[in-house]
Amino acid sequence: MIIGIDVGGANTKISSADGSIAESYYLPLWKKKDIKSLLEGRRSKYTGADAVGVVMTGELSDCFASKDHGVRFIADAILSVFNDVHFLDANGTFVSSVSEAIAATNWVASANLIGTEFPDALFMDIGSTTSDIIPIVDGVPRAARTDFERLKRNELVYSGILRTNVATILDRVMLDGPSVCRISSELFAITADVYSVLGDISEADYTCETPDGAGRDVESAMRRLARVVCCDMKEICNEELAQIAKQIKERQVQNLVDAALEVCERFDCGVIIAGGLGEFLVEDVARRLGLKHISLSNRYGKGISSIFPAYAVARLLEAPRRVVP
Repeated sequence: MIIGIDVGGANTKISSADGSIAESYYLPLWKKKDIKSLLEGRRSKYTGADAVGVVMTGELSDCFASKDHGVRFIADAILSVFNDVHFLDANGTFVSSVSEAIAATNWVASANLIGTEFPDALFMDIGSTTSDIIPIVDGVPRAARTDFERLKRNELVYSGILRTNVATILDRVMLDGPSVCRISSELFAITADVYSVLGDISEADYTCETPDGAGRDVESAMRRLARVVCCDMKEICNEELAQIAKQIKERQVQNLVDAALEVCERFDCGVIIAGGLGEFLVEDVARRLGLKHISLSNRYGKGISSIFPAYAVARLLEAPRRVVP
């Protein structure tokens, strides 16, 4: 059995190469959560694993003094639990050494696996916190090798389906026709509240913490969304809250369209491959760009799509190939 582990800042995801294991655990590293304890507590499930492939993005968490510090903390935790560990580096090569070359590599695993089936495509993975927009040409991912460079090239959009503060998406909303209302810049509501109100995600999908520490049900999400315009529920009706949610969704989708369009202008991408918990947004992105859309949920199931980097690194380790940009 080959196991893949993807350690993010908010979630740690684990998959087997055959897809029989597909797990995600909310483990916010900035709260000093213990990756080692999580893995040790579930090690019996992985007894007999022949090897472990690892990708990460959690090194960026601000609990670490530097990305190098974060990389070594995460790697040490995994190495203390498993024996045969292989880290995927930014070039798509498995290495045993620990360095910054293995930082921010979850998209590398996903894009390399996608490239084996779709050699010319745009891979979009919309997660809880970020969205990856990765061009694949001749089976090889052509994105920049660091998050800093990917941000500059629109290949990384720091906007996700759960944890993004809605105040970072827009600064005013339309209510009652032409009426414009500015919004508060507090952390009153997050995108998980938006998509709960719109019915795009279930309460079970709302895996992160809520801004106010209250429930993850729709009513609680509506109350948080009302706070964005400084209201109690008695001051604003459900229809107006739905209007606010739709406008936030529209702006988030348009931001993704703008970024994807810029990437597509550099590369000829005829199809978008969509993954992640927020892959339902990509269908709209593809329609606006006039591109064919393929859902990883339809091909592998929602469980695999939502933890795809962990699954991908396990698959690549099972049949490794060196990818040279």
